[in-house]
Amino acid sequence: MIGDISGATSIYIITGKTDMRKSINGLCAIVYDMMGQEINRNSIYLFCGTRCDRIKILLKEPDGITLLYKRLDVKGRYRWPRNSSEVKPITWRQFDWLMSGLDIEQPKAIGNVK
Repeated sequence: MIGDISGATSIYIITGKTDMRKSINGLCAIVYDMMGQEINRNSIYLFCGTRCDRIKILLKEPDGITLLYKRLDVKGRYRWPRNSSEVKPITWRQFDWLMSGLDIEQPKAIGNVK
């Protein structure tokens, strides 16, 4: 199925601000510059712009690369890490928190391992 992220074993968040005008090639270049490698089939890469109300997700599929785009319709923002421009691996739990509008760091979460 096109754009099925459920099979990804790794999730990487590109912290900081990303120019949301970039397309697949531009976002792949960011991943290559930051990680020194091409995007791989078992990973998804998350990008967010200045306004924090939309995200882009890169997903490599067997026959090409898919770009998923999500814009919030409600008033709200993603709590995107802005500390620096780096690539940070996150868990599925952190991904769920992020998509729910929460910080990816939840020190009081049950079962959260430091």
